Amino acid sequence: MALELFDSKSQTLRAFTPLTAGHVEMYVCGPTVQSAPHLGHLRSALVYDILRRWLMVTDHTVTMVRNVTDIDDKVLVNAGSRDWREFAKEIEQNFDDAYLALNILEPTHKPHATEHIEDMINLTKKLINLGHAYQATDGSANVFFDTASWPNYGELTNQKLENMEGEEDATFGRKSPNDFALFKAHKADEPDTAAWKTPWGLARPGWHIECSAMAKHFLGESFDIHGGGLDLRFPHHENELAQSSAAGDRFANFWLHNALITISGQKMSKSLGNGVSVEDLEKAGSWGAIRYWLLSAQYRSNLDYSESSIRDAQAALDRIVGFLKRTTNTKQIEIDDQYLPSEFAEAMDSDLNVPGALAVIHERVRAGNTAFDSNNQEALKLCVEQVKAMVHVLGLTFAYQERRISEELTNQVNDLIQQRNAAKLAKDFARADQIRLELEEMGVTLKDMKDITMWSFNG
Repeated sequence: MALELFDSKSQTLRAFTPLTAGHVEMYVCGPTVQSAPHLGHLRSALVYDILRRWLMVTDHTVTMVRNVTDIDDKVLVNAGSRDWREFAKEIEQNFDDAYLALNILEPTHKPHATEHIEDMINLTKKLINLGHAYQATDGSANVFFDTASWPNYGELTNQKLENMEGEEDATFGRKSPNDFALFKAHKADEPDTAAWKTPWGLARPGWHIECSAMAKHFLGESFDIHGGGLDLRFPHHENELAQSSAAGDRFANFWLHNALITISGQKMSKSLGNGVSVEDLEKAGSWGAIRYWLLSAQYRSNLDYSESSIRDAQAALDRIVGFLKRTTNTKQIEIDDQYLPSEFAEAMDSDLNVPGALAVIHERVRAGNTAFDSNNQEALKLCVEQVKAMVHVLGLTFAYQERRISEELTNQVNDLIQQRNAAKLAKDFARADQIRLELEEMGVTLKDMKDITMWSFNG
């Protein structure tokens, strides 16, 4: 079957065909670097990492753009007395460290909002010229998108303009509370470095204009997929779509939104004080287990976190890793994607049904262990190759490396096994038994098969 994805705009499951055969362009809303990353940020980044990996495995090249919003109201507030630029870089590094630990691939492009002010000015000027934006009625440098001028406003979330509530700070020269800021006039209590010269005066960009400008800069007037968390669907993505469409761009062909993370059934939020930080996660278990847990629910379903979440994920992951350790005694796992089972591919093509894909992995692990115990080498080889290929697609290969025993011990065990095999060939069975006992004291279990001696470490 072909890949099907749930398009949030049409609210339907659609067959995915890239605009350019064999090449996919994706724009994913990255972090606003106002505070340290939490579970929700990690889940969103991971969802689109998995989509990207699957597209690559299915013979697509992928251009992924994941932006960094490094100028924003909360960035300035949270920086306090510090230079906001220095503060933003520090928080961005926290995100990058977490992405790296979670084995999330680097995006093709990682634009920063502050690097594309000119693009935002040009887009805003175009919207004004087309009658879809205006400078504030009070003569300030505030510039707003005129929602009443765009009849399709609300199409992403299927809302009517007359039924929408405006933003709380609906003053400062708006014609309507529903109009949103494209540029915000510089305030006297804000740093001079947080303002740019624009045709309308000193100002900094609004949140929504950033993504429209950066997406067009790297991907052009139309591209395949726009992704982000469900909490961004309105107003952020609604406003992106409106301003880009009003400027004459087709923008995204598919809109994907991942669901949220709850904490013991409650919405995770700072106001409730129930957020889970990266530091909390690191204490809970390995990064492999964290990635596994974040993959354990289909991306459009909420994922609930509790004290046992990472522990349970680690146990499930250890069953996979244990099988690979038992049967794959190499420093690096060599991958051949031709071994991917059809059931795994069907699950991934079904709107990224990763829980279904994980179920296929565990079924092959059980079959592989049975083949190992019954000395069925042909069946074992197939299961091993299939598990390695599936683990690779889900970006979990690093979990095997996390749990792998040291190279020094590996070499020592292999050397002793060679000595034991030589002793057996020389019919020196006393020496062979002595080496087996020595290995058992090291925590190594041996399995003599037809052409090879397999081993696993129980330490």
